[in-house]
Formats: sequence, structure tokens, C-alpha cells
Amino acid sequence: MGIVAVLAVGLGLAVTVSTRGHHPGRLASGPTRLAARAGITRIKHVVVVMQENRSFDSYFGTYPGADGYPRNADGSIAVCVPSPARGGCLGPYHDARDVNGGGPHGHRDAVADVNGGAMDGFLVQAEKARLGGGCSDPNDPECLTASERDVMGYHDDREIPNYWAYARNFVLQDHMFQPNSSWSLPAHLFTVSLWSAVCDDDDPDSCTNSVGHPGDPPDFNTAQHPGDRPPTYAWTDLTYLLHRAHVSWRYYVAKGDEPDCANDALITCPRVAQSASTPGIWNPLPYFTTVRDDNQLKNIVSVHHFLTAAQDGTLPAVSWVIPSEAVSEHPRSQVSAGQSYVTGLVNAVMSGPDWKSTAIFLTWDDWGGFYDHVAPPTVDENGYGLRVPGIVISPYARQGYVDHQVLSFDAYAKFIEDRFLRGQRLDPTNDGRPDPRPGVRENAAQLGDLLSDFDFSRPPRPPLLLSVHPKTDLVGPDVSSN
Repeated sequence: MGIVAVLAVGLGLAVTVSTRGHHPGRLASGPTRLAARAGITRIKHVVVVMQENRSFDSYFGTYPGADGYPRNADGSIAVCVPSPARGGCLGPYHDARDVNGGGPHGHRDAVADVNGGAMDGFLVQAEKARLGGGCSDPNDPECLTASERDVMGYHDDREIPNYWAYARNFVLQDHMFQPNSSWSLPAHLFTVSLWSAVCDDDDPDSCTNSVGHPGDPPDFNTAQHPGDRPPTYAWTDLTYLLHRAHVSWRYYVAKGDEPDCANDALITCPRVAQSASTPGIWNPLPYFTTVRDDNQLKNIVSVHHFLTAAQDGTLPAVSWVIPSEAVSEHPRSQVSAGQSYVTGLVNAVMSGPDWKSTAIFLTWDDWGGFYDHVAPPTVDENGYGLRVPGIVISPYARQGYVDHQVLSFDAYAKFIEDRFLRGQRLDPTNDGRPDPRPGVRENAAQLGDLLSDFDFSRPPRPPLLLSVHPKTDLVGPDVSSN
């Protein structure tokens, strides 16, 4: 299968209320907690793999044991969402298409989709987007790239067998929420800094909260805003703390073409041109004053450096791995291409010397307008947003475990801080670089602890190498299997 990469750019959403039916499932107290805290030192490499625009229900709504679609007594899905275009309502349906459209997913769409906890605004927003012109720019969070019915489709192990295999053999998180109620740029800002803001200048005090409209990089909507200057992100991010503590990190970005490789390890095959000059919406770090001031721009590199580091056993302590559009699963890229790409990344780590000391956190940056039935809890004026899939892959991850804790990408930062920074938070009162962020997100009362997903009392498990091109029931252009 040819993987053709294009300039990337993805978008998202999220919002309010409380989760249904699951107790937090936090880490036990006493000896169990102490053992887990001690065991965390076995993790020497954290890898955050960020894909694009899928809700939890759209990928795992039918996964056994997870908080998936509500069911009727006869086992049928008990969901029907009002459809203004068709009249009546539409329910979720099995979708075998390799290319999906998704729905509008800006901040106002997140609020409308959640609709005060009713979770019934998805088709209404899709219809509004259709009447507004469909989609002139597939990277616009307000666009609709298919029919409004498309947002109700779901995949299962017939289409995404590798993702389901990771869930069965490691940890699936069924209450992972996007940290903010908005699109991709704010989601990626939260991933590296736990905040989204607009800044007047390089002074952190000049920044003000902005859940949906932080400064746009020039690569976004260039036609509408020619000559726009790059934004300034002056607030404090994780790389500032990592650099100060001499903790190694890299931000790996695939721009343009990606490896096209039938080799399961995705290491020893020809690959097309890559570049460290990356898109801005999925890669906001170059615009952080901390990264520039600390001379850390060199740490933002192409994905092929990740593959080499995994093969050589030279992974940094912290890695973020960002796709190109063609392998991102962002509508309208192929699901099969994204699954192949992610499998190659995971296989590369599993095949290398660092597997025995690595934790891979796989997630999707926002819900992409796809239906989800769980209302997000309110943390602050920024989120949480809607549910997205979350998977933990590690030799110490619990096997076949479904984690029901309330989580967001803030939990990744919390885990990194606990492991490498002695628990230092992005806290303006004590991190040495104060900014006016609303609060300390890592300490939110609702936020679970990723240590619950690990069992350090057992020896590390062997790798689970999967085919980069698994057999699937996907239908659409360029679908192949081996």
C-alpha cells in the first residue's frame, strides 16, 4: 500500500459534565501504591504517540468490558441521535470504509455536541456545517467532509485489528478525555504545556487564556491570512522543566512523505523525503519562547530519527511522535495508513534494546466530530473535552486491563513529571517561571494516575510484533493487506 503524505493539520473539540457509571479506579493505597511508585523507575523512556480525530466510541464503542455504547435488553445499541436533515434520529452503525469524513469540531461544536450532557448535538452540528458549505478546507475545525450520517459510524477489530490487539494485550483507557474543549492546535498546546493562550509578547504575564483561538501558526489558513507572522507562546511548557533538569527529550514530526514499508519493524526499508521543518498546528513547540531561549529547536526532528533511536537503543527520556496528514487518521486520510504507521512505530520500539524500559502512550488528539456517548467532566473553563481512545503499551502494562479512571493528556505530563522531575508540576507558584494559567492541571481532583496501568511486580513481558499491513475488512481506495 502506498502511503502518500501531504501537509498535516488536524482539528478537534471537547467539553463538560460528569461521567456515568464508573468509579475512579485510582491507584490503591498502602503497599500497592508504594510498590508502584518504586517501580516507576523501571520506565526510562516515555513515548507519546499522537494520532488525529477519533472518538472513543468510533473505535472502541463495541469493545468488551469498556464503557461503550449503551445497550438494549436484546443487545442492540440503545442510541439514537436527532437528525434534522432526515427527520427522526440515527443510531451508530458499523462502518467498514477506510476513509471517513468526521464532523465539525471547533469549540462551539464541542459545546453543542455535549449539549449539557445529553450528548445529542452531533448531527445538528453536522447539518449546520453542511448548510454552511460543507468543507472548503479539510483542516478547518468547522468543516464537514462527508455526509452528516458519517459521524455515527464506528469501526471494530474487523477494521482496526492491531489497535484492538494492543487493547487486548495491554491497557485500554475508556475515560481518556481530550484536555480542552476545542480543536487540534489547542489540544497539542495542552499536550506539551497543559494550557492554551494568546500572548502579547515574550513575557509570560502577557498571556491570556484562549480555549479555541490561540495564535495560529502561518501554515494554518494561509490563503485567508497571507503574511501572518508566527505566534508567540510565552507561557511555560514541559520542555522548560525537562531542559532545566537535564532530562533528554525529542519531538518527532513526520512532514510530507512517510516511510512506505512492508517490513514489520519499519526500519530497514527505503523511505521518501522527510524534513524537520514541520507544520505548526500539530507542532507548536518552535513558537514557545522557552524552546528558543534554551536553544532546544534542535530537538524537533523528523520521525525517521525516532526509528533510528528505537533501533539503536538511544531513545530520549521523553518522546512525542506526530504524524503527517496521510498517516494521521485525520479525515480524510485512510484508517489503514494510520494503523500501519502506528504499528511500525510500536514494532520499532519493541524490536529495539529500549523496549524493556519503555512506556508508550497512544492516543488521538480530539474526537473529530465523531459521536461519543459519555459526557466529559468539567475541570475548568478549558475542558475536559470529549472522549478519545487511549492505550498504554509497555512490558509492564497490565495485560488485557480496561482502565476506567478519568484521564486526560494532563496525566501524561503528570507521569513524566513524577518519573523524571521528582513531581515538579507546571505550577506558576513554584516552577520558576510564573504565568497566569488558570490552575495546576496535573493536580485536578478528577485526574487519575497512570501508575494504575502498570504492574511492576512481574518481569517485563516480551514484545508483541504485529503485521504492519494486517488483514482487515476495510473497503476503499488503496486498501491492501498481507
